[in-house]
Amino acid sequence: MANELELELKEVIARTYNVKSFRLETFEEVDFKPGQFLQVFVKENGKEINHYFSISNSPTEKGFIEFTKKITESEYSKILDKLKPGERLKIKYPFGAFTFVGEYPRIAFLSGGIGITPIRSIIKFVVDKKIGTDVVLIYANRTTKDIAFSDDFAIMQKDCPNLKVVNILSEAEAQWHGRTGRINSQVIKEEIPDYNQRRFYICGPPLMVEAMKKILTDDLVLSQDKIVTENFAGY
Repeated sequence: MANELELELKEVIARTYNVKSFRLETFEEVDFKPGQFLQVFVKENGKEINHYFSISNSPTEKGFIEFTKKITESEYSKILDKLKPGERLKIKYPFGAFTFVGEYPRIAFLSGGIGITPIRSIIKFVVDKKIGTDVVLIYANRTTKDIAFSDDFAIMQKDCPNLKVVNILSEAEAQWHGRTGRINSQVIKEEIPDYNQRRFYICGPPLMVEAMKKILTDDLVLSQDKIVTENFAGY
Protein backbone atom coordinates (compact mmCIF):
# COMPACT_ATOMS: atom_id res chain seq x y z
CA MET A 1 0.00 0.00 0.00
CA ALA A 2 1.36 3.41 -1.01
CA ASN A 3 2.23 6.08 1.53
CA GLU A 4 1.18 9.69 1.02
CA LEU A 5 3.19 12.67 2.26
CA GLU A 6 3.26 16.42 1.78
CA LEU A 7 6.87 17.59 1.86
CA GLU A 8 8.79 20.83 1.55
CA LEU A 9 11.10 21.32 -1.40
CA LYS A 10 14.52 21.65 0.20
CA GLU A 11 16.77 22.10 -2.84
CA VAL A 12 16.79 22.10 -6.65
CA ILE A 13 20.04 20.70 -8.07
CA ALA A 14 21.14 21.12 -11.71
CA ARG A 15 22.51 17.78 -12.92
CA THR A 16 23.06 18.88 -16.52
CA TYR A 17 22.00 21.87 -18.63
CA ASN A 18 18.47 20.39 -18.90
CA VAL A 19 18.18 17.90 -16.02
CA LYS A 20 17.27 18.90 -12.46
CA SER A 21 16.90 17.01 -9.19
CA PHE A 22 14.16 18.04 -6.78
CA ARG A 23 15.06 17.20 -3.18
CA LEU A 24 12.18 17.03 -0.67
CA GLU A 25 12.96 17.23 3.03
CA THR A 26 11.91 14.33 5.25
CA PHE A 27 11.98 14.20 9.04
CA GLU A 28 10.78 10.63 9.44
CA GLU A 29 12.08 7.38 7.96
CA VAL A 30 11.06 7.07 4.30
CA ASP A 31 10.77 3.39 3.46
CA PHE A 32 11.56 2.43 -0.14
CA LYS A 33 13.85 0.09 -2.05
CA PRO A 34 16.59 1.43 -4.32
CA GLY A 35 15.23 1.67 -7.86
CA GLN A 36 11.58 2.28 -6.94
CA PHE A 37 9.52 5.28 -8.09
CA LEU A 38 7.06 7.79 -6.67
CA GLN A 39 4.11 9.86 -7.82
CA VAL A 40 4.44 13.66 -7.62
CA PHE A 41 1.42 15.98 -7.58
CA VAL A 42 1.59 19.66 -8.56
CA LYS A 43 -1.07 22.34 -8.97
CA GLU A 44 -1.45 24.75 -11.86
CA ASN A 45 -4.40 27.14 -12.21
CA GLY A 46 -6.30 25.22 -9.55
CA LYS A 47 -5.86 21.92 -11.37
CA GLU A 48 -3.88 19.04 -9.86
CA ILE A 49 -1.69 17.04 -12.23
CA ASN A 50 0.73 14.24 -11.46
CA HIS A 51 3.64 12.32 -12.92
CA TYR A 52 5.68 9.27 -11.93
CA PHE A 53 9.43 9.58 -11.32
CA SER A 54 12.11 7.18 -10.19
CA ILE A 55 13.58 8.01 -6.80
CA SER A 56 17.14 9.10 -7.56
CA ASN A 57 18.58 8.96 -4.06
CA SER A 58 19.38 5.77 -2.16
CA PRO A 59 17.61 4.73 1.07
CA THR A 60 21.06 5.16 2.66
CA GLU A 61 20.88 8.94 2.03
CA LYS A 62 18.75 10.22 4.90
CA GLY A 63 16.76 13.38 5.46
CA PHE A 64 15.36 13.72 1.95
CA ILE A 65 13.72 11.96 -0.95
CA GLU A 66 14.69 13.07 -4.45
CA PHE A 67 13.38 12.75 -7.98
CA THR A 68 15.11 13.89 -11.14
CA LYS A 69 13.53 15.23 -14.34
CA LYS A 70 14.65 16.22 -17.80
CA ILE A 71 13.18 19.69 -18.29
CA THR A 72 11.26 19.79 -21.59
CA GLU A 73 8.54 21.99 -23.09
CA SER A 74 5.76 19.94 -21.48
CA GLU A 75 3.28 21.66 -19.16
CA TYR A 76 4.42 19.54 -16.23
CA SER A 77 8.12 20.34 -16.86
CA LYS A 78 7.40 24.05 -16.97
CA ILE A 79 5.59 23.86 -13.61
CA LEU A 80 8.48 21.97 -12.00
CA ASP A 81 11.03 24.35 -13.48
CA LYS A 82 9.36 27.26 -11.66
CA LEU A 83 9.38 25.58 -8.24
CA LYS A 84 11.41 27.24 -5.50
CA PRO A 85 12.72 25.88 -2.19
CA GLY A 86 10.08 26.22 0.51
CA GLU A 87 7.17 25.18 -1.68
CA ARG A 88 5.31 22.01 -0.74
CA LEU A 89 4.58 18.97 -2.89
CA LYS A 90 2.38 15.93 -2.33
CA ILE A 91 3.90 12.56 -3.14
CA LYS A 92 2.78 8.94 -3.07
CA TYR A 93 5.37 6.17 -2.80
CA PRO A 94 6.85 3.59 -3.29
CA PHE A 95 6.02 1.78 -6.51
CA GLY A 96 7.85 -0.60 -8.83
CA ALA A 97 9.88 -3.79 -8.93
CA PHE A 98 13.00 -2.45 -10.72
CA THR A 99 15.00 -2.95 -7.54
CA PHE A 100 18.19 -4.51 -6.23
CA VAL A 101 19.30 -4.99 -2.64
CA GLY A 102 22.05 -7.58 -3.08
CA GLU A 103 20.27 -10.59 -4.58
CA TYR A 104 22.93 -11.39 -7.20
CA PRO A 105 26.75 -11.46 -7.10
CA ARG A 106 27.15 -9.93 -10.59
CA ILE A 107 24.85 -7.39 -12.26
CA ALA A 108 25.02 -5.01 -15.22
CA PHE A 109 23.07 -1.90 -16.16
CA LEU A 110 22.33 -0.61 -19.66
CA SER A 111 20.90 2.90 -19.64
CA GLY A 112 20.40 6.06 -21.64
CA GLY A 113 19.65 9.66 -20.75
CA ILE A 114 17.39 10.27 -17.76
CA GLY A 115 16.86 6.50 -17.45
CA ILE A 116 19.90 6.62 -15.18
CA THR A 117 17.88 7.83 -12.16
CA PRO A 118 16.82 4.49 -10.59
CA ILE A 119 20.23 3.06 -11.44
CA ARG A 120 21.94 5.87 -9.56
CA SER A 121 19.78 4.95 -6.54
CA ILE A 122 20.69 1.24 -6.76
CA ILE A 123 24.42 1.75 -7.29
CA LYS A 124 24.64 4.28 -4.45
CA PHE A 125 22.93 1.71 -2.20
CA VAL A 126 25.39 -1.03 -3.25
CA VAL A 127 28.37 1.27 -2.59
CA ASP A 128 27.11 2.63 0.75
CA LYS A 129 26.14 -0.79 2.07
CA LYS A 130 29.41 -2.33 0.84
CA ILE A 131 27.37 -5.20 -0.54
CA GLY A 132 30.25 -6.52 -2.65
CA THR A 133 28.21 -7.16 -5.80
CA ASP A 134 30.26 -6.73 -8.97
CA VAL A 135 28.55 -3.95 -10.98
CA VAL A 136 29.07 -2.70 -14.53
CA LEU A 137 27.14 0.27 -15.91
CA ILE A 138 27.10 1.17 -19.61
CA TYR A 139 25.50 4.61 -19.93
CA ALA A 140 24.64 6.08 -23.35
CA ASN A 141 24.26 9.80 -24.08
CA ARG A 142 24.66 12.18 -27.00
CA THR A 143 27.46 14.39 -25.64
CA THR A 144 29.44 14.88 -22.43
CA LYS A 145 27.07 17.67 -21.32
CA ASP A 146 24.20 15.14 -21.32
CA ILE A 147 25.83 12.80 -18.76
CA ALA A 148 23.81 13.06 -15.54
CA PHE A 149 25.34 12.31 -12.11
CA SER A 150 28.84 12.13 -13.63
CA ASP A 151 30.49 13.50 -10.46
CA ASP A 152 28.53 11.07 -8.28
CA PHE A 153 29.61 8.07 -10.33
CA ALA A 154 33.24 9.23 -10.36
CA ILE A 155 33.22 9.36 -6.55
CA MET A 156 31.45 6.00 -6.27
CA GLN A 157 34.01 4.34 -8.54
CA LYS A 158 36.80 5.55 -6.24
CA ASP A 159 34.94 4.20 -3.21
CA CYS A 160 34.01 0.85 -4.75
CA PRO A 161 36.54 -1.35 -6.60
CA ASN A 162 33.67 -3.59 -7.75
CA LEU A 163 32.04 -0.78 -9.77
CA LYS A 164 32.85 -0.06 -13.42
CA VAL A 165 31.15 2.83 -15.25
CA VAL A 166 31.41 3.05 -19.03
CA ASN A 167 30.08 6.17 -20.77
CA ILE A 168 29.36 5.91 -24.49
CA LEU A 169 28.55 8.97 -26.63
CA SER A 170 26.77 9.05 -29.99
CA GLU A 171 27.92 12.62 -30.82
CA ALA A 172 31.21 12.78 -28.96
CA GLU A 173 33.27 15.95 -28.86
CA ALA A 174 36.76 15.93 -30.39
CA GLN A 175 38.42 15.83 -26.95
CA TRP A 176 36.44 12.76 -25.83
CA HIS A 177 38.63 9.71 -25.21
CA GLY A 178 35.93 7.26 -24.15
CA ARG A 179 33.66 4.98 -26.14
CA THR A 180 31.67 6.36 -29.07
CA GLY A 181 28.65 5.15 -30.99
CA ARG A 182 25.77 3.20 -29.48
CA ILE A 183 25.41 0.23 -27.18
CA ASN A 184 25.55 -2.97 -29.23
CA SER A 185 26.55 -6.60 -28.69
CA GLN A 186 30.21 -5.87 -29.40
CA VAL A 187 30.34 -3.09 -26.80
CA ILE A 188 28.73 -5.40 -24.23
CA LYS A 189 31.13 -8.25 -25.02
CA GLU A 190 34.15 -5.97 -24.70
CA GLU A 191 33.07 -4.15 -21.52
CA ILE A 192 31.33 -7.11 -19.83
CA PRO A 193 33.20 -10.27 -20.91
CA ASP A 194 31.30 -12.34 -18.32
CA TYR A 195 27.91 -11.04 -19.52
CA ASN A 196 26.39 -14.53 -19.43
CA GLN A 197 27.00 -14.68 -15.67
CA ARG A 198 25.13 -11.46 -14.90
CA ARG A 199 21.62 -10.20 -14.29
CA PHE A 200 20.96 -7.23 -16.60
CA TYR A 201 18.91 -4.17 -15.64
CA ILE A 202 17.79 -1.93 -18.53
CA CYS A 203 16.26 1.52 -18.07
CA GLY A 204 15.57 4.27 -20.58
CA PRO A 205 13.10 5.30 -23.30
CA PRO A 206 10.84 2.40 -24.40
CA LEU A 207 12.48 2.06 -27.84
CA MET A 208 15.92 1.84 -26.24
CA VAL A 209 14.76 -0.74 -23.71
CA GLU A 210 13.33 -2.93 -26.47
CA ALA A 211 16.51 -2.58 -28.56
CA MET A 212 18.70 -3.56 -25.59
CA LYS A 213 16.48 -6.56 -24.77
CA LYS A 214 16.75 -7.71 -28.38
CA ILE A 215 20.56 -7.49 -28.28
CA LEU A 216 20.70 -9.50 -25.05
CA THR A 217 18.23 -12.19 -26.11
CA ASP A 218 18.96 -12.48 -29.86
CA ASP A 219 22.66 -11.60 -30.21
CA LEU A 220 23.99 -12.68 -26.81
CA VAL A 221 21.44 -15.48 -26.26
CA LEU A 222 20.53 -14.56 -22.69
CA SER A 223 17.28 -15.87 -21.24
CA GLN A 224 14.45 -13.45 -20.39
CA ASP A 225 14.76 -14.28 -16.68
CA LYS A 226 18.19 -12.62 -16.64
CA ILE A 227 16.71 -9.27 -17.75
CA VAL A 228 14.90 -6.67 -15.62
CA THR A 229 13.46 -3.60 -17.39
CA GLU A 230 11.96 -0.19 -16.63
CA ASN A 231 10.51 2.04 -19.35
CA PHE A 232 10.70 5.82 -19.16
CA ALA A 233 7.74 6.84 -21.28
CA GLY A 234 7.23 10.58 -21.66
CA TYR A 235 10.56 11.55 -20.09
